[in-house]
Amino acid sequence: MSANQTQPSATYDSAFLKACRREPVPHTPVWFMRQAGRSLPEYRKVREGIPMLESCMRPELVTEITLQPVRRHGVDAAIFFSDIVVPLKAIGVDLDIKPGVGPVVERPVRSRADLDRLRHLTPEDVPYVTEAIGMLTRELGSTPLIGFAGAPFTLASYLVEGGPSRTYENAKAMMYGDPELWADLLDRLADITAAFLKVQIEAGVSAVQLFDSWAGALAPADYRRSVLPASAKVFQAVAGYGVPRIHFGVGTGELLGLMGEAGADVVGVDWRVPLDEAARRVGPGKALQGNLDPTVLFASTEAVEAKTREVLDAAAGLEGHVFNLGHGVMPATDPDALTRLVDYVHTRTAR
Repeated sequence: MSANQTQPSATYDSAFLKACRREPVPHTPVWFMRQAGRSLPEYRKVREGIPMLESCMRPELVTEITLQPVRRHGVDAAIFFSDIVVPLKAIGVDLDIKPGVGPVVERPVRSRADLDRLRHLTPEDVPYVTEAIGMLTRELGSTPLIGFAGAPFTLASYLVEGGPSRTYENAKAMMYGDPELWADLLDRLADITAAFLKVQIEAGVSAVQLFDSWAGALAPADYRRSVLPASAKVFQAVAGYGVPRIHFGVGTGELLGLMGEAGADVVGVDWRVPLDEAARRVGPGKALQGNLDPTVLFASTEAVEAKTREVLDAAAGLEGHVFNLGHGVMPATDPDALTRLVDYVHTRTAR
């Protein structure tokens, strides 16, 4: 399938997609991870009394939540409101997102027999995703919509641990102690993830982001051997669509080169590594995304602008730059600080 078939022409010349393609832009494009969500009072209002996973399965609600930060902040791209465990839930994994905890898996994956519970994902498993993306692309017009999925390592960590973890002791024990089972688990998750991204691309998203949120827990040699092949499989599976592919993880300063190697067009950088240094680690031929520390937004407007200038100055020599935070918007962030930040980046970088 050619890029022209899947790339909505209305968004093709947007600042965001141009930056992803490393083309000249009218201004540095801005969007924020977790821009739709708990920092917005309008989000808390529409989500009241509706569990997280259920809210991801209601197309009208997904559409409204996805559009809220575009309306309020004037960001250059929307990101589809969902959760990285949605495809796992869709194929029948018994899990729930518990408030204040995160995804909790009823029966963790610990043996080869447990692999059989991870069946392939089909578009029929997630009709609400296709429906919501159709509604969104009509509403968004020339504003690109970013689709996303959790990367195989991060999904495996949740499945093996049974929930969030600080040490990943069970996941790493499988990775080191039963490398064949680990490789088969990640390969299965790569197929599920690729299928989930294909559904989103075919429904009309303009770009996709693979969140390997917990990859920073790994040493580079372990990442290269035990994780990179599965992530590369995901990126390769969607390469033919011609939509930009973004790769992001937290605490991945030591892995930036490898994450670029996995096949992304854009590498997301957290706040720990300046963008000029990140570009050196990633190497040529990739755009970068990032990387203001999300906690800076709790400081004064002057401090936010000073730190933003540091990010923009470090990005000055990049082939392509998408401005973002180094991780997601924190729940207690003042929404007006985000709106001011978008305006500041747009004004300061206007060409």
